[in-house]
Amino acid sequence: MQRRRFWCFDVWSFSGAWCLELLNVSLGVLRQPRDDSIIALHNNKTMDKATIADVLEKIATLLELKDENPFKIRAYTNAARSLETWGGNIADLGNEEVLEKIPGIGKAIAAKIKELVETGSLKFFEDLRAEFPAEILELFSLPGLGAKKIKALHEKLQVSSIAQLHEACVAGRVAELPGFGKTTQEKLCHAIDEREKYAGSFQLGKIAAEAEQLQGDLRAHPEALHVCIAGSYRRRKEIVRDLDFIVATSAPAEISALFVHHPLVESVIAQGPTKSSVRLRSGIQCDLRVVTTTEYPFALNYFTGSKEHNIEVRSRALKRGWTLNEYRLGEAPPDPAAKQTKQGRKIPVVREEADLYRALDLDYIPPELRENCGEFEAAAAGKLPRLIEAENLRGTFHCHTTASDGRSSLEEMAAAAQELGLQYLGIADHSRSSIQARGLDVARLRVQVAMIHKLNEEFDNFRLFAGVECDILRDGSLDFPDDVLAELDYVVASVHSAFTLSEADMTRRIIRAMQNPHVTMLAHPTGRLLLKRDPYAVDIPALIDAAGETGTWIEINAAPKRLDLDWRWWPLAKEKGVKCVINPDAHGIERLQDLWFGIGVARKGWLTKQDVVNCLPLGKIEAALGHKRAL
Repeated sequence: MQRRRFWCFDVWSFSGAWCLELLNVSLGVLRQPRDDSIIALHNNKTMDKATIADVLEKIATLLELKDENPFKIRAYTNAARSLETWGGNIADLGNEEVLEKIPGIGKAIAAKIKELVETGSLKFFEDLRAEFPAEILELFSLPGLGAKKIKALHEKLQVSSIAQLHEACVAGRVAELPGFGKTTQEKLCHAIDEREKYAGSFQLGKIAAEAEQLQGDLRAHPEALHVCIAGSYRRRKEIVRDLDFIVATSAPAEISALFVHHPLVESVIAQGPTKSSVRLRSGIQCDLRVVTTTEYPFALNYFTGSKEHNIEVRSRALKRGWTLNEYRLGEAPPDPAAKQTKQGRKIPVVREEADLYRALDLDYIPPELRENCGEFEAAAAGKLPRLIEAENLRGTFHCHTTASDGRSSLEEMAAAAQELGLQYLGIADHSRSSIQARGLDVARLRVQVAMIHKLNEEFDNFRLFAGVECDILRDGSLDFPDDVLAELDYVVASVHSAFTLSEADMTRRIIRAMQNPHVTMLAHPTGRLLLKRDPYAVDIPALIDAAGETGTWIEINAAPKRLDLDWRWWPLAKEKGVKCVINPDAHGIERLQDLWFGIGVARKGWLTKQDVVNCLPLGKIEAALGHKRAL
C-alpha cells in the first residue's frame, strides 16, 4: 500500500489502483512531458486537442448555417469527437499519416488539422467565419435554437447576437416569424434571462482541467513549497465562480511571474508582490495568494471557506482567548469593557490544517464538509464519517454504447473499464421511447444482452452486466414490460420527457416506477442540467422515502453537467437507509473518468464506502443487484 498526495487530500493507493489514472485522464492531464502536451505556435498561441476539436465543431456549425450537405457537416462533428477521445501523442497531430489513422478523420480534414497545428490558423475556417457576424455562434448556446431558426432570425430580422435576439423578442418580432410563434419567443426570452443569471458561474467539471494543469505547473516550480487550490473548488461545489491558488514560497516574484505568464492565462487583471489575478481561457477569474510556509495552513483554511465555516472557526478561537485570521493565530487583545480579562490558553504551533482543528478541540474536517452543516458538532464528538475515496469504487453502471447514443463500442467500453482497474461495468443503453438517442427496441436489446454474455466468457476477473436505461413514461409505467426487464441484470429508470408535470404528478410518476421490482436504481432524479436547465418540480423527500421503502438505489450522476442527486440531500437519504450508486452516465470511454466528480458529491454528502453500493467487489455486487427482485 502506497500513500500518495493528490488534489489537496490524501489518497490511499493500492497496487494497480485506478484512481490516479482516472483523475489524470478525466481532467486532461497528459502523461507525456510538458513539451508534448501542448504545441506552442510561432504566434504565441497554443494548440491542443480541445482547441482543434473546437475549431472543427465551429466549422460544422457554420456549414449547418449555410445549409451544406448533412454528411459533410457530420464529418466535421465526428472528427471533433474522435480527436477528443484519441489517446495518442499530441505532437503527432502535425503528421497527416497519423491523423488519417484516427477513426472519423479523412484525408481532407487531416490536412486542415495539420494546417492548424503548423500555422495556428486555418484559412478554410477563417473564410467561412467571415461570411457571418462574429457573435452569431453564441446563438447556438440557447436551447431550442438550431441552424434553420438561427438562419431565419439572421435573414429576416438581422439578428446575429444574443443581445439582438433579446431586443427582437421584447419587441414581439420573433413571434411573427413562420415556425416560431409566441410560445417559442417566450422560451427564448426565458433562456436569455437564465443565461444572464448564470453569467460568471462555471460547472466544476468545465474548469477542472485548467485548474489542475495550472496547479501542476505551479507545483513543478522548484521554489514552490506548498501549492493547493482553495475555495469552492476544493470544497467540491458543483458551481464555481472563481479559483483561489495558495502557494507557500520564499520566492514570490518567481511564482507570480509563472502564474501571470502561464499559457492558460488570457488576460492579467492585477499583479502584485503577494496577490495576482488573471482570467483564464475558459473565462474564469483566478487569484493567486503567495504566503510563507508559516502562513500557509491559515491561508489555505481561510480561503477554502466556506464563509459560514470560517465564522465558526474564528468564534471557537476567540472563546479560547485567541484571534485568528488568514495568516496567523495569535492572542486576542484584552476587552476593555470586561471587568476581568480572561487569560487565553497557550497558543499552539500550527504547521498544517489538522493542527488548527486540533487546537480547537476538533477532529480534522475534510474540505468537502466545510459548509457549517453539522461538521463542527460531529468533529467535536469524534463522529465525523470516514468519507468515501476514489479507489473504493469497484465498478459502475449507467454507461452507453454505440447501440444507442454512445460514441464507443461495447468492447471499447469494457476495455477502458478494465484499464482503469474496475472489476465490473454495467451497460445501460437507452430504451425505445428515447427516439432522439436511438433507443433500443426489444429485439436490439436482446442482441446486446447476448453479446454481453458472449464477451463475459472471455474475461478474467471482470464482468459486464446487462442493463437498460428505461424511460419512465408519463403515467409512471416503464418503457418495457416486466418480462423483458426480468431478462436483465439490472434496470436504470429515468425521466426524459414531460418535464412540466406538476410536482404532485411528477412525484407520483417516479414513485410508481420505483415500486416496480425490476427497477434497480433511479437515475438523475431531478433532471437538472447545471447552469442550463432547472430541476423539474418533484418532492425529493418523498422520493427518498419511496427509495428506502422499495430498496431502490438512487444515483449520483457524475456527469459534471448533472451531479444529480445534489449533495445536500444525501444526509437525509443516508438517514433513511437509501443506498447510493455513483454512475458516470458515460457516452464514451473518456467519460468513465467523470466518476471522480461523483466521488466529490458523495464526500460532500457525508457518504462512506458502506453507503455506496458500487464499492462492493465482484462476487458481492451480484447479490445486491438481485436483492430488490427477491423481496
